[in-house]
Amino acid sequence: MTLLTVTSRGQVTFRKEVLQHLGIRPGEKIELDLLPNGQGVLKAARANGTVADFVGLLAGRSKKIATLEEISEATAQAWSGKE
Repeated sequence: MTLLTVTSRGQVTFRKEVLQHLGIRPGEKIELDLLPNGQGVLKAARANGTVADFVGLLAGRSKKIATLEEISEATAQAWSGKE
């Protein structure tokens, strides 16, 4: 069990190993579900968007238009881990 201390401002700092266990990285959010009897469930907040939400997200942010070949090459590099 890990004990955490609450500051006078009501803040809690999570230890690095706790955040790693939860899969939470800096800048990400944490979900807290409050349960009866003063209990709660803490977990990493995961985006629940759909592909439809993503389409058009970057529209109008660049003047460059990529060809299908450029898109395919960039995708292949991303999957291979190359930059």
